[in-house]
Amino acid sequence: MAWVRFALVLGFLMGGRPVLLAADVEALLREAHAAEASLDSQHALDLYLAAETLRPNDAAILQKIARQYSDRIVDLTTDAEKKASAESALAYSQRAVALDPRNAVNVLSLAICHGKLGLFGDTRTKVASSRLVRDEAERALALDPNYAWAHHVLGRWHYEVSDLGFAARAWVRLFYGGLPDTSMAEAVRHLSLAVQLEPDELAHHLELGFALLAAGQKEKTRAAFAHGLALPSRGKHDEPAKARARAALAGLR
Repeated sequence: MAWVRFALVLGFLMGGRPVLLAADVEALLREAHAAEASLDSQHALDLYLAAETLRPNDAAILQKIARQYSDRIVDLTTDAEKKASAESALAYSQRAVALDPRNAVNVLSLAICHGKLGLFGDTRTKVASSRLVRDEAERALALDPNYAWAHHVLGRWHYEVSDLGFAARAWVRLFYGGLPDTSMAEAVRHLSLAVQLEPDELAHHLELGFALLAAGQKEKTRAAFAHGLALPSRGKHDEPAKARARAALAGLR
């Protein structure tokens, strides 16, 4: 909407966020949702931040802001920028959970943000982040046992940590107290549940494929990858996920 863009420009030119009437927040959110759907994370972020000035204690808006900070990491160029965006994502997720602690989407957002931020830390930070990813994903599932993305995150956690190998896990145990117990069977189980709950979400099929590959189930791996690759890309991370799957398929013998 032209008036929303005008208000945003005017607000930033005046040195701050735009001032809009409270009655206009729904229109602002509609444009933010549209920007998010078109994968324009930065524009969506600007719009959600503007909405925050009108509803600073709206947990849903705070969670959306966290999502944009997290999603835009792939669009940034330096590690410093990416880490700062991950830190902002986590801070907004924490605010959303503080306001609405029984919302599974908010809680899972914490798991995802801890995982993203852990990528930019040292080994001790990575180990601590890994534990937090598992804990928050399990907490999200306790709130909503049919939350497909909570199964997805927990399943992916199981196979990625299980796939570290004995030597790496022993080293982590020696110096950093170890990681929680993992199970490749649990990875496959959770990702299979995610597929059952949301069969049209390609990411569930592709990550199930990677778990099956790690478990040595090659034929099932091929079937999961084929199903996921046949689905249309809609999300920010769909094409990179497909590229990973194609590379894995090419190396599968």
